[in-house]
Amino acid sequence: MPNLNTLARKIKVLVVDDSAIVRKILSEAIDSEPDMEVVGTAPDPYVARDKIVALNPDVLTLDIEMPRMDGITFLKRLMHLHPIPTIIISSLGQASCAATLEALRIGAVDVLAKPSGPYSVGELRHSLAARIRGAAGARPRMARDLAAFAKEPRPPAASLPTCDSRTVIAIGASTGGTVAIQEILLQLSADTPPIVVTQHIPAGFSLAFANRLNKLCSMEVREAIDGDILRRGLALVAPGDFHLLLRRAAAGYAVELQQGPQVCYQRPSVDVMFASVAKAAGSHGVGVLLTGMGTDGAKGMLALRLAGAPTISQDEPSCVVYGMPREAVRIGAVGTVASLADIPGILRRATKPHATVSAMVP
Repeated sequence: MPNLNTLARKIKVLVVDDSAIVRKILSEAIDSEPDMEVVGTAPDPYVARDKIVALNPDVLTLDIEMPRMDGITFLKRLMHLHPIPTIIISSLGQASCAATLEALRIGAVDVLAKPSGPYSVGELRHSLAARIRGAAGARPRMARDLAAFAKEPRPPAASLPTCDSRTVIAIGASTGGTVAIQEILLQLSADTPPIVVTQHIPAGFSLAFANRLNKLCSMEVREAIDGDILRRGLALVAPGDFHLLLRRAAAGYAVELQQGPQVCYQRPSVDVMFASVAKAAGSHGVGVLLTGMGTDGAKGMLALRLAGAPTISQDEPSCVVYGMPREAVRIGAVGTVASLADIPGILRRATKPHATVSAMVP
């Protein structure tokens, strides 16, 4: 009888990078996995275009800075004409980080830091295969036009009380999450209760992500610093490679950053953040679990729900990857399932003074 594992179709990957060394590193890492294969490589988008037509890959890895045509221009055309789940492999320079976030906005589903030495090559091998598996089942989509959102004036920080209520919102996401988080925060007012965010993102990119949100949103958004005190109108993003935890403080809530072990293969971990919010805020927490592969966040969301906190997960049709929310629903951690478009309104209702859980439902 044939071995069913040998009959399963492998994930076909096309590697696009102008560096022959990087193409070799990525190809060797991918081909070492039993369930995926590199069907081709390309040094620039023009060669990539022809190979996409000839090879019909399931997933693309794409460099940003390339000759003849940059990765952003190529990705825009690809998403309009022939959407393919795309993972950006980018350097950590400031310009590259900004370009990578733009790539995520226009349809890329994930990002990894480009290997720059023997240690980083080892790290890449560890995470690349998991990202490709997640991307293979992704539904790439472009973010909505930012012109549709009018940023309201941001009050001075001094006029916004430090946690004048005990409400705190915790948002967790992975694959596709940068766009989902952006769409939620864009629609929240400048005096929204404090928010803590854990997005699976490499160290270095989280700062650029927070800075981008800060320019777009009515709330103040910045990368968290250990000891930051929460207040209304402030959203704090976990730095890449650090867990973000919430703890009680004399003035309300403070954040603590830790480089403890990975949880669900992640650091930062949504489970770690949610569990700390359940402990520190109890029923005054609000948990939101968005698009992403894997199971991170489900157990932490269950802790929130058991503590009496409202819990919301993104529904399958609006997810890029319906992994983390599915697991949370499966274990009974979710009180409300909603589309990405409905979540901002649910949060506004849930965080009104004296709001009840039943008021969350549209």
